[in-house]
Amino acid sequence: MGTGSSDFARQITVTLSLVVCIVGSMIGVGVFGGTPIAQAAGGALAADSTLLAPATPAFSIWSVVYAGLVAYTVWQWVPSQRANSRQRSLGWIVAVSMILNAAWILSVQAGWLFVSVLVILALLVTLVLAFLRYSQTRAASWVEAVVVDGTLGLYLGWTSVAVCANIAAALKASGFSGFGFQPEIWSVAVLVVVAIVGIALAIRGRGRLALAAAIAWGLVWITVGRSAAAPESFPTAIAAAVAAALVLGAAITVRARTVMAGVGAGAGAAARR
Repeated sequence: MGTGSSDFARQITVTLSLVVCIVGSMIGVGVFGGTPIAQAAGGALAADSTLLAPATPAFSIWSVVYAGLVAYTVWQWVPSQRANSRQRSLGWIVAVSMILNAAWILSVQAGWLFVSVLVILALLVTLVLAFLRYSQTRAASWVEAVVVDGTLGLYLGWTSVAVCANIAAALKASGFSGFGFQPEIWSVAVLVVVAIVGIALAIRGRGRLALAAAIAWGLVWITVGRSAAAPESFPTAIAAAVAAALVLGAAITVRARTVMAGVGAGAGAAARR
């Protein structure tokens, strides 16, 4: 298969994967005869199921992510993007992520919680791989920065939080007792890990704000959920709020330093002319 044919195959695959993803999401919200995710699997993923479950409004971020994936799919059909090196690097990965997204919804619909954990972990790995790839180069335009970097950043950031809630739900449904430790100890420990990962991603990605904002969004809604609704947990709420502040603060700080370094380098180059 020639390079041009391969590019066309990638574009078609991304588009078909988007269709599968959108149909899956429609099933996940109760359209096409499906059961809303919050009610599926015996309500294991409801906003009040575990200490790490975000409050219901948090899930509205999916609308933004799906809109971004639609925009990404349209963008990759722009003639200038067909043979673009970034598209060649990301297209197949994004397609896989959308298929995994639909597979996750269907696994939850079927009540297969541990299968859903495996699927969302695979989705997380896929999105991290995409992050590592698009972080290697700068977007060529503000449109690409929003449609590609912004969309995939939100996607990864939210998934990073969702995977914790998914694992917690599966463990609770299986009767996991926490080895005798209080639930708050586990929830705070997980949130510490999320904060560390979020800060690491902020550093590795040179302060990508969409990624940090999505992580912070999920964490803030965990704070709201554990403060205003059962199961209430003050330690979990505080830990989530602190983690959100640390992740967002790290991204802003790294971004500011990156911008200042660029300004300084530009000024130095001008002075040498």
